[in-house]
Amino acid sequence: MKYSVEFRPAVLKSIKNLPLKDIRRIKKKIDNLAENRPDPAATKMKGNNSFHKVRSGDYRIIYETYDDRLVILVVKIGHRKDVYKRLL
Repeated sequence: MKYSVEFRPAVLKSIKNLPLKDIRRIKKKIDNLAENRPDPAATKMKGNNSFHKVRSGDYRIIYETYDDRLVILVVKIGHRKDVYKRLL
């Protein structure tokens, strides 16, 4: 079952500043995520939140899933050193 992917406006804005090879790698990872969602128990972030994370090179993709609507909402994409700062 394929999920549709939605992005927060800030994600689209921040991804424009990344190198092209990293953008391609991230896009491929997001497409793969929509086709074959990884085990939620393995990707769940610690704490009292509904966020999951997946790795794409030095970058992390933070997302939420809505199983009732089959939607993956990408919340934030950033370098691993600072993606977790100010995460809502």
